[in-house]
Amino acid sequence: MEEIEVSSWATLDALKKAADIIDTVGDLHEAHQVSIFCVIEDDYLELCYTDSTTNYLRRYEDNEEFEEAIEERKEEIEEGLYSGQDYEDDEDDLEEELDFEEEPEDY
Repeated sequence: MEEIEVSSWATLDALKKAADIIDTVGDLHEAHQVSIFCVIEDDYLELCYTDSTTNYLRRYEDNEEFEEAIEERKEEIEEGLYSGQDYEDDEDDLEEELDFEEEPEDY
């Protein structure tokens, strides 16, 4: 695998227009990253758009490495979306808010 940092989304867009798109992983709105897996001639590429770090272009040696990268990226994105979210704590906080009773004020 080779990786090149890309500073412009326009560069990634130009490559994407010339490619056959195989898969798209992620979402800029939720995961702050989207990877476009595509093929141009005999090159297996990942075009990574991100709004929080550096964009990059990755070139994979063969289809096997390419398919493995797609699966890895799906796992990373899924883990990133759900990490740090503890739904049980949210439910406990909501129950405490609903059970909260104000004491009557003395006039």
